[in-house]
Amino acid sequence: MLATHSMNNANELNLRLESTLQELPMWEVQVELDCPGGELIKLFSQQPLLPGIILNQGQCFVGMISRQKFFENMSRPYSFGLFSRRSIESLYKFIQPDLLIFSGEITIVEATQTALKRTLNLAYEPILVATKSGKYGLIDFHQLLLAYSQIYALTLNHLQLVEEQSKTAKAGFQDLQNNYTRLVQNEKMAALGQLVAGIAHEINNPVNFIAGNLVHAINYTQDLLELIDLYQQHYPTPKEPIKNQISAFDLDYVTEDFPNLLASMKIGCDRIQQIVQSLRNFSRLDEAEKKIVDIHEGIDSTLLILGSRLNAEINGVRISIVKDYGNIPAIECYAGLINQVFMKILTNAIDALEESIIKNQELNPHSTGLLNNPEIKIRTEITSNNQVNICIADNGMGIPEDIQKYLFDPFFTTKPVGKGTGLGLSISYQIIVEKHGGQLQCLSTVGQGTELIIQIPVRLS
Repeated sequence: MLATHSMNNANELNLRLESTLQELPMWEVQVELDCPGGELIKLFSQQPLLPGIILNQGQCFVGMISRQKFFENMSRPYSFGLFSRRSIESLYKFIQPDLLIFSGEITIVEATQTALKRTLNLAYEPILVATKSGKYGLIDFHQLLLAYSQIYALTLNHLQLVEEQSKTAKAGFQDLQNNYTRLVQNEKMAALGQLVAGIAHEINNPVNFIAGNLVHAINYTQDLLELIDLYQQHYPTPKEPIKNQISAFDLDYVTEDFPNLLASMKIGCDRIQQIVQSLRNFSRLDEAEKKIVDIHEGIDSTLLILGSRLNAEINGVRISIVKDYGNIPAIECYAGLINQVFMKILTNAIDALEESIIKNQELNPHSTGLLNNPEIKIRTEITSNNQVNICIADNGMGIPEDIQKYLFDPFFTTKPVGKGTGLGLSISYQIIVEKHGGQLQCLSTVGQGTELIIQIPVRLS
């Protein structure tokens, strides 16, 4: 009933640009449709990483049920009692899952691109692969993304090698780089949008459940405390066992603290819901076309996502954010792409400040200069020619003049290996200049800091 290939990490596989799905490890756990639904619970318990189970009828392939869809339906009221003892066939007919089936000979790149186009509720569903022998296997969606990432890294290394060896074909190679960055941007945006929106969706469901029940819990608690108070008024002299129990858990303290505890839980739920909303605003999967939006909302959502880095202390100091928002009307833009630009520029500013703080304190341990008060200033304004300026400045160590002219070139990066690809600012430049008809400038002075200035029109041409 159970047969699996070795679940190797995708990073350990010797993949190539033309590698196909049949080169990836697959799950081949199979059950017959006439087995009881409880059998699936056992199989999923035995294999914590098992993404789904292949269903057969008379050893002939019928379909597949994923872990996510199975537990999602079994957790509904009365579903466990209804389906756990009945045959799997009744549950499968009830769910009627959408299946994505590929031939094992299709390339990993093509399969990933197709899988990323699925709707949000199918984003994490495993992929069915039909082998030459007529059997079927399952590939976890995350395993597919890991394999795709390795192929992307190999392609990047190959392009860098070509750059070093093709000095005589510089013009043609520049075209290749530009086309490649567009491809990377499209795939990166699709993958990032799916993952961010998927995470927000997955978090939102349990948080809504907790928040909805928390309201009732607060009301029930208040009713019970009022009932206890009435008992104390009408029965002021309880019997000895009741006195001992009251004394044991300090009823007065619990009565006073319990409402505060529930109030703190509600604040936590509200905070999580705010973060989920920011993730949705940032990903903006439903806004691939140009749309009129509040640019300040996009900046604030990006800052909230970067909150963990901004709140962390670097050698005892913390980066502060200074906002100077102007009175700007809603602008017409590609909101998801603009948010990506904000994310890249703000991430670079944080990286620069962290590096500057560490270097400055190593060289001047008793210094009380600017780098002991690191900050990022964000200023917005509208110009007389109906353009919007968004200025993001840090007070780090700055960028040398001989490096500034390469900042927007593809693959150029000052970061160590593994910390950056050199595509972020290049893609940001394309988004602002080519997609929005705007400008992206860098002003930097060594020892004083760096400022990135985004200028885009209020309405696109």
